[in-house]
This record gives sequence, C-alpha cells and structure tokens, in this order.
Amino acid sequence: MSDQKNDAGTSQANAPAKDPKKKEDQKKKDDEDLSEEDLALKQQLELYVERVQDSDPGLQKVALESMRHEIRTSTSSMTSVPKPLKFLRPHYGTLKAFYETMPESDLKKYLADILSVLALTMSAEGERESLKYRLLGSEGDIGSWGHEYVRNLAGEIAQEYGKRQSEEAAIEDLMELVQQIVSFHMKHNAEPEAVDLLMEVEDLDLLVEHVDKTNFKRTCLYLTSAARYLPGPDDMLVLDIAYTIYLKFEEFASALQIALSLDNMQHVRQVFTSCDNQLKKMQFCYILARHGITFELDDEMVADDEERETLQDIINNTKLSESYLSLARDIEVMEPKSPEDIYKAHLLDGRASAGASVDSARQNLAATFVNAFVNAGFGQDKLMTAPADSSIGGSSGNWLFKNKEHGKTSAAASLGMILLWDVDSGLAQIDKYFHSNDNHVIAGALLGVGIVNCGVKNDCDPALALLSDYISKEDSSVRIGAIMGLGIAYAGAQNEQIRSSLTLILNDAKAPLDVIAFTAISLGLIYVGSCNEEVAQAIIFALMDRSESELGEPLTRLLPLALGLLYLGKQERVEATAEVSKTFNEKIRKYCDMTLLSCAYAGTGNVLKVQNLLGHCAQHLEKGETHQGPAVLGIAMVAMAEELGLDMSIRSLEHLLQYGEQNIRRAVPLALGLLCISNPKVNVMDTLSRLSHDSDSEVAMAAIISLGLIGAGTNNARIAGMLRNLSSYYYKDASLLFCVRIAQGLVHLGKGLLTLNPYHSDRFLLSPTALAGLVTMLHACLDMKAMVLGKYHYVLYFIVLAMQPRMLMTVDENLKPLSVQLPVRVGQAVDVVGQAGRPKTITGFQTHSTPVLLAAGDRAELATEKYIPLSPILEGHVILKENPDYREDS
Repeated sequence: MSDQKNDAGTSQANAPAKDPKKKEDQKKKDDEDLSEEDLALKQQLELYVERVQDSDPGLQKVALESMRHEIRTSTSSMTSVPKPLKFLRPHYGTLKAFYETMPESDLKKYLADILSVLALTMSAEGERESLKYRLLGSEGDIGSWGHEYVRNLAGEIAQEYGKRQSEEAAIEDLMELVQQIVSFHMKHNAEPEAVDLLMEVEDLDLLVEHVDKTNFKRTCLYLTSAARYLPGPDDMLVLDIAYTIYLKFEEFASALQIALSLDNMQHVRQVFTSCDNQLKKMQFCYILARHGITFELDDEMVADDEERETLQDIINNTKLSESYLSLARDIEVMEPKSPEDIYKAHLLDGRASAGASVDSARQNLAATFVNAFVNAGFGQDKLMTAPADSSIGGSSGNWLFKNKEHGKTSAAASLGMILLWDVDSGLAQIDKYFHSNDNHVIAGALLGVGIVNCGVKNDCDPALALLSDYISKEDSSVRIGAIMGLGIAYAGAQNEQIRSSLTLILNDAKAPLDVIAFTAISLGLIYVGSCNEEVAQAIIFALMDRSESELGEPLTRLLPLALGLLYLGKQERVEATAEVSKTFNEKIRKYCDMTLLSCAYAGTGNVLKVQNLLGHCAQHLEKGETHQGPAVLGIAMVAMAEELGLDMSIRSLEHLLQYGEQNIRRAVPLALGLLCISNPKVNVMDTLSRLSHDSDSEVAMAAIISLGLIGAGTNNARIAGMLRNLSSYYYKDASLLFCVRIAQGLVHLGKGLLTLNPYHSDRFLLSPTALAGLVTMLHACLDMKAMVLGKYHYVLYFIVLAMQPRMLMTVDENLKPLSVQLPVRVGQAVDVVGQAGRPKTITGFQTHSTPVLLAAGDRAELATEKYIPLSPILEGHVILKENPDYREDS
C-alpha cells in the first residue's frame, strides 16, 4: 500500500500541474471531505511548510518546532498513517529540495529529523531516505518518534550495513544508532527485534550490556530457539551469548544446559566453579547424569570431599535404579509380565494362536527379547529370575536351554536387561552363568554384565575387571560378548585402558571379521563424538586391511559406522577423515562417505546436508549398491533436530517411498522410526502400517520394527492392536513373526515407563550415547536377514543405551522423594518464544501428583508455590526447596 502512496506522493510533489483549474476543483473536493478539525490541521501544516522556507531563522525555528510537536503527539497510536504525515505528504518533495539549499545549522538538523520521519511513509523502496536523514539529523532520542519509526530504521540499517560491508565502508555512525535502537527495544519488551537487528549487524556482544533482570529470560529463550535455524558457526556464537547472559544473572542450571548443548566442558566446569550453592550443584549433577556424559568433579569445582562424593554419585547414576523402582511402585506396575501377557493371543481368532508352536527356537528367542524389554530394570520376571517352582516349566535355568546355540547368548544377556542399572544384585545374579561350560552362555553373561552397567559408573569399575579377561579368548562368540559388553558399559567414557586393548584386536590380522566389526563399534561408542585421532586411525587401517570378499559382507558395514560415531554431531571436524575415506575400495567408499556425513551432522538440522543426502537417494543405481540405506537414515539423523525440519523430512521420505529403488524403500521405515522415536505420530503410524503389508518382506520387517520404535515405551493401544493383527497375518512366516514380537516388546518397553528418545530437557539437549546406540541398531536393521534374523540378533541390545525413565521425580534437599504428594500440571508444551507478557507454557493440562510420567511433547509445571524447583525444566530428577515467601491461604 505504501508504495502506491509513495509514487502518488512524489509525482504530486514534483510534476507541474497540467491543468491548474482541474487541480483546484479536486483540491476543493478533498477539503470538503475533511472534518473541520482536520481541515484546520491541514491548513496549519501548510502554513508551517511555507514558514520553514522563510528567510527569518526565528520563524523557521518556530515552524519546525510546531511541526515536530504535531508529528510527535500523533505518532503515539499507530493504527493508520497519522494525520500530520498524511497532510505533509504533498510537501515532502518541497521540503527535501529546501533542505538541500539550507546552510549547515541546528535548524538544518531539525528539518532532517522531520524529513526522516516523513520518509517513513514517503521514500521510494530501497532509497533508505529515513536512515539517510536520521544520520544527518540531530543526536536526539529516537524512541520519541514512536515504535513504527524505530522498526523501520532497524530494517534500513540492516540493508545499509550489508551494502557498506560489501564496499568495506566505515560503519561507526550506524553502530551508534544500533546502540540506541537496541536499548529502546530492550526497554519496550521487543527483545526479539533487538536480537534480530544485532544478528544483522553481526554484533551480538552488545546484547549482554543491555539485558536486565526483567528481560534476560525472554532474550535467552529467543536466542536458543533462533540458534536451531542458523547456519554454523553462527548458531554456536548465539548460544555462547545466551550462556554468558545466563551466567551474568546467575541462572546456572540454564547456563549448564547451553554448555552441554555446545558440548563445551570448559563451560560446564565454569558453571560449577561460579556457583557456590550445594543444592544447585546437586541439580547440575542430575542434569549431567540424564545427559549421559562421563564427568569427573575435582576439588576446584567442589571443595568438600564428602559433598564431592555425593555429587559424583549422582553423576554416576548410582541411584537411578532406586528412583525407577519407586516410580514403578507408585504407578503400581511392579508385577512381572510374561510374553503371553504382551501377545494377548486370546484376542485373536484360532489360526494365529495355533501357529504359535511352529518354529519353537525362533519363537523362544522372540519371547526372550520381549521379556527383556518389558521387564527392563524391574529386577524380576517370569522367565529368567523366577524361583524354581513358579517358573513356566521348571527352574530358571530351563528357559536358557529352550534356546539354541547363539539364542542362549541373548537369553543370558536378557538377565542384564531385567536387572538394568542395579549393578550389585545384577552382577550377583549373572555370576552363575560364568561357570557354564557352554561358550554361548558365557558370551551372554559377559554382554549381560555390560548391559547392567549401562549408564551407571562405579569407582571400582566392575565391568572392566570382569570383561577385560575375556576379550582375547579363543572363542569368537565369547570375545564378541565381552567386547560388546565393554562398548555398552563404557559408552562415552573415553577410557584409555579399553582403547589400548581393543585397538590391538583391530590390528590383529588373524581376528575373524565379526570380532573386528564389534570391536570397532565398541570403540566408536566409547569414544562417541570425541574425534579421537588414534581410534579413527585404527578403524581406518582395519577397513583397508579387509579383503575384497569381506567388503561385501554386511558385518563390514559396521566399520564405517564406528568411524562415523567418533564424529557424531561434530560437523566440519569430520572433513579430514572424509578425505581419507575417498581412498577406500570402491565397494565401501560411498557407504563410508554417506555414513560419515550423516553422523557428523546428526542433530544439527543442517538443511544443505539433508539436500545433499536426498540427492544421493534420487539416483537410480544398479543392484548391489548399498550406500543409499545410510543416506536415508542420515536424512532422519540430521533433520531430527527441530520440529519443522522433522515434518519436512517425513514428507520427503514419503516421496522416496514412491520413487525410490528397493534398497531405499527398505531404509525409509527405519528413518521414520528414528524421526518419531517414542512419539507415535498418527500419519507416520499409518504409513508404517501400510508398509508392514508390503510385498517385499525386508520392507515389511523394517516397517514392523519401526512401529515398535515409534511406540517404544508408550503402551500405545493402536500400535499394540496393529501388531496383534500382524501376528495373525504372518503366523506362517517365522522371520516376520519374530519382528512382530520384537516390536510388541518395544511398545511395552519397561511396562510403559521408559523412553528411547535421545532428546531431553524440552527437546533441547541430544544425548550422544543414546543416539549412538539407536543408530547402531538401525544400521544393523538395514540388513535384517544377515544381522537380526541371523546369529547377531543381540545387536538389538544396543538400544539399552537410549533407554531412560520418562519420569519427573521430585526430591527434597536430602535427595529423598518428597513425603507429601506434590501436585504437578502436565500438558502439551506450547512454544512461547517471542510472545508478549507471560503466556501459558502448557495447554490442555491435567493435575497429577508426583512422580509423574511425561509423554513426548509434554511439559510439566508445579501447581503449587510452596516449593521452588532448582531446574528450569521439570524432567527427570528435580530438587525442590521450600519457598520462604510462601504463605498458606487461611
């Protein structure tokens, strides 16, 4: 609209009248339309315009003052163009021309100010006249001309800055104006506009001095949200500023979350040293424990030895099992469940339940996994830990021997899953299997030890002590058990001792391929995201040493993945290794390339990388090319960072299903599973349900496993129903039925108390070890027949790395659960970035008493003011302290 007005205005001002009589009539008609007040104002202003051009400076000054007064008093309400600006339109050209003729004086600056405001509605597009006259005008307070004027100036500054940067001109005068605008915005609750302007002029550091106690939270919320959409390295800079602001206002827990998001251990240490409140430090430790990183406190961070030990215990997750079981008791789900309770075969018609006894070893193996997933962490079940008389078919030893050879490995390891996080009683119960003379059972026991220790660290390193003796045994299944156990127990720990012993195996020319593959994966997990050169070298040499025939094996593909895990989320730091991978044998070269790219940019939401990966998926290749599978998974890994990219990639994956080759269609369900993990979105559920009846059995298997993943730990009734129907549909096909059973186990993971989502803290932090475990399992599922349905089905246990209770547990200052039931509101999280006032952060809430379960996309807030939470985000363990200002309503 303003453009048309502009053109009309300028032509009116400059074009000589063609027919004076017509123009007079028109003018009269316009004047008749105006009210008396407006007419008086119009004539008044026209008089001022004439007076400004008077030769007497005194008259000029009075006229300018009056004009300025009229404009200022009217700009206060900005619904339409203010009247003075409207009436001064025709004179804009005249005033501009007069301005050029004026000698330098204060009056000239005065006129420049007024022209600057008039240019708001008058100047032609791209002229930036408002800014031009502002810089020529007096050094006044710009806010007094109104918000709209300031916003317009900010827009023009951004354009001018870009132009001057390209011409390398000076920008000092602009920056002075930026200072004024930023302080104006910050005082008037327009933090997002201040941040946007500073991003445009690349000077975010200015922000730190302008934030105050009232607006720093809103400013930081905007910064952290904007960071997701910025290209690197800008996103890091923005988060760094938010971190500085949080530290300045002693909002330490939020600063810690940003430090973890930046993966900056120096910052984490700084948060600990800056804060001197013991309770707050305990809360930091809970945040670190949930993030799953290994972190050692020293005396600089916590001076007192006893306190340090308490805090280190929290970081080491030693009490996780206790909290989880108290949650289970509270929700009354302690009763162990058998696989039959999950299958609910009685709800189906006759033929399916009759077909249950077809391939008994395969069915027993499936039951082992279902039992492990459903009773994970509960410490009791009906197959493995049951006392002799009550167990289904005699003593617990019997269930183990209802499985064939490598099936026994998974069965013995399942005991580790059932006793998850409970190290002391776990090791005691697994111990009996170490005395077995069956190598498969020993292998399972070793893996079980690793699983029990997953995410829980202990000063005396029981896992390392037990497993390190077995990694160099003769039997390869025992070695794999021990190696994989170490990988799971020490994921992310960067343990030097394990590195030296495992790199020896990688360099051993006599070691069988499967041992090498699992060794590489374990190293990748232990050094996840560390960019460790030595580990990378060892894996690269192992890859180069493989013979032509070995490179075709599905197991070999775990080597590039292990290499990728070292660079998980580390972006451009992967480039040197990616260059080396170009020298590999062409059989594995592209596979390696895709895997490295997708791991390095996992969780960054980088649009260019998604396009790159989509480009690789669009090619139609000959049979035997395998690299498109990881490319499809890569799209999901990169795009899972934020909701918008996630929805867009779900749409792109639908297209790939329609046009892609077979090897792409096999990977798409797995990618969908990763995007919506533990978050059953209806559209994705329907797509997977459609694919689960696909004519290609590999696609169907992937879709069924993914149905399990998107419903993992949710007890989703719709998915459970779909899987039951699939079990009767596929009752004759042992392999597909096996997948259905696994998926049923996943949906009821931990009886609905666990989640597999690697994101936590309101989807702000991504746990590297959790993502690594999921990606490893999904890469193994790219070749179902060789891995999961072959003898390496225990790769399914890698998802234990991502298993976390989806709870909110409130504890008091002594870390004991609160004795009183605390009301908490749980509802759908609402995005309140940049909204005015104090908007509600959740919608459609229900009030529960703690502890409570949080589903995907849920957020909790306290429903009472009696306590103050020490964490800004209510998830996991939150310490509450009593509110000293709280008064009971009498």
